[in-house]
Amino acid sequence: MAKLYFYYSAMNAGKTTKLLQSSFNYKERNMEALLYTFRFDNRFGAAKICSRIGISSDANTFDNATVLFDNISAKLSKNTSCVLVDEAQFLTKNQVSDLCKVVDNLNIPVLTYGLRSDFLGAPFEGSLYLLLWADELVEIKTVCHCGKKATMNAKFDLNKKIVRAGDQIDIGGNEKYISLCRKHYIEGCIE
Repeated sequence: MAKLYFYYSAMNAGKTTKLLQSSFNYKERNMEALLYTFRFDNRFGAAKICSRIGISSDANTFDNATVLFDNISAKLSKNTSCVLVDEAQFLTKNQVSDLCKVVDNLNIPVLTYGLRSDFLGAPFEGSLYLLLWADELVEIKTVCHCGKKATMNAKFDLNKKIVRAGDQIDIGGNEKYISLCRKHYIEGCIE
């Protein structure tokens, strides 16, 4: 029976690496995985999923207007064994519903990978509905600079001060975001 999975964590926990490893595992068994990523995250090239450890893959893209059920249905082949979605926090409520339909109506497992919350400590729309509707929730752990489990994503400025306001979506990596434990997030201590 197919399921909807949500693998979540703070930044730099290896979500994308795990997604690419899953894709590789399917390919090794002559099965096809449909890969998706957020269209506006083109730091490593358009339509690419790229891990910080240097592995990457081509992918389909989605934005807020993409009807994922129709898009996935049109790309299915007889070898399609699963759908893998990176940057799942950027999904809309309707897109999470579409992924539920892929699982429930097409009997294809969907594995999504994303952040649980933004740099303000608030949920992303996609993450919220995945936390509510996914069949399986899997936390991928990473650590704060103090050694405790990091659960928060902090955005910082050029002066290494935590940013406490701004647009929820601001694509970036280690140059502007860091994973922290709750205590250091609240205190604003990034080092």
